[in-house]
Amino acid sequence: MKQPGRWNTLAAVRNATALRVVGRASFLAELDALLSVYGAAMRPPPLHLPGRRSIMARHAGYAEFRAVTAADDGGGDGDGGQLIAFAYGFRGASGQWWHDVVRTGLTAAAGQHVAAAWLADSFEVAEVHVHPEYQRRGIGRAMVLSLTAGCPHRTALLSTLDAASPARRLYASLGFADLLTGFSFPGNEPPYAVMGAALPLRERPAPPRPSR
Repeated sequence: MKQPGRWNTLAAVRNATALRVVGRASFLAELDALLSVYGAAMRPPPLHLPGRRSIMARHAGYAEFRAVTAADDGGGDGDGGQLIAFAYGFRGASGQWWHDVVRTGLTAAAGQHVAAAWLADSFEVAEVHVHPEYQRRGIGRAMVLSLTAGCPHRTALLSTLDAASPARRLYASLGFADLLTGFSFPGNEPPYAVMGAALPLRERPAPPRPSR
């Protein structure tokens, strides 16, 4: 993937936040900073972070890997800033753990034809994380749209916690629909929703928040 030579600011993000598309080499060079954002956003046990780092490094080697990072460019000089968010994905394929687990689950729930329709030509949005201090500013939305822009695949898939969360509403507003709910990945994790969308993404109104 080509690496642009300058930062690009999207209208969906406040002026002090710059997005850039990064290639595999730049992504790997920034792994420590990316892992710091992941830790702040997800709050995993510290002992889990080395394993997550290894997973992210392995993902960078997958075919058609794409990544977008966001930095607080408050200085306005366009030369960089503190990394505050990132998203990445790649072409889904047999032999990838997430792809194979989801194919098995979707086949069991809806049949082989439906599973193939969603997964045969898919882009997997593997991670989307924004540092808590910068959430609810449109950064996640801008990253997902940038990540999938021009993507040659027919569908995009992702998984998120099966809860009425801001992330779930964001994905729904970008056209993602539930394919599996209450889905448990191996490893005693909490239930997830697997969501899919046709590409290119088309924004739509976010579903209403549940009343209290």
